[in-house]
Amino acid sequence: MSECPVSTDIPSPARIYDLWLGGKDNYEVDRVVSEQILAAVPELPVLARTNREFLGRAVRYMAQEAGLWQFLDIGTGIPTANNTHQVARSVAPDSRVVYVDNDPVVLAHARALLRGTSQESTAFVDADLREPEKILATAEGLLDFGRPIGLMLLGVVDFLPDTGQAKAIITRLLEAMPSGSHLAISHGLVGKGLEEGVRHWNESGGATMTLRTHEEVTGLFDGLELLEPGVVPLPRRRPAPEMLYADREAVYYAGVGRKP
Repeated sequence: MSECPVSTDIPSPARIYDLWLGGKDNYEVDRVVSEQILAAVPELPVLARTNREFLGRAVRYMAQEAGLWQFLDIGTGIPTANNTHQVARSVAPDSRVVYVDNDPVVLAHARALLRGTSQESTAFVDADLREPEKILATAEGLLDFGRPIGLMLLGVVDFLPDTGQAKAIITRLLEAMPSGSHLAISHGLVGKGLEEGVRHWNESGGATMTLRTHEEVTGLFDGLELLEPGVVPLPRRRPAPEMLYADREAVYYAGVGRKP
């Protein structure tokens, strides 16, 4: 993994997300932008937690019910509790996971993460979602693309402003994966009260964020079997008894699809 300088002048989605989860790896610029966003959308820390809960449920479903033991998690963010590899291995101990992110703080944590686990089963790619060829070429060193893979795109497609580009990238990633592979997406929707918070974020100098309609997010699953109950608020996607925020009206939506 390459050494990258950490910018303390530009806010980071990964660091702000980690801040909302109670993490400490953030800078003044992140805290300032976070305060501005939370003034407009105060429930976002709950959203961050519902997104983590969804990650756990989606990975557990793929490993336990769909029989997947390989995962490609793009835009993973700073490692915290119940990471993809931990959830997967609680079901399938031999699971392999490739994480992808391009934030230097995330990369630093990834190095620590890899020191504490087998590098034969966990790897990290320093790349952007806009670089699908690089991601695939590097992931092939660990994952078997002849067997189904779980593709995790949680809260990252929002940073692709062009919906056509987003579809093309998702299509390219899934083209490399066989039948039985799964795609999980979580995404912010228009008309759910996020607009003012997104405006503050986009004015901060960070990567531009784009909200989409329910129809547009559903369209990202074109060519896949969109599993029930479709694209729905995070807590309503296969809720589990241990969920802490099952009764919250999440402003983020999520879905899981299967490649035929």
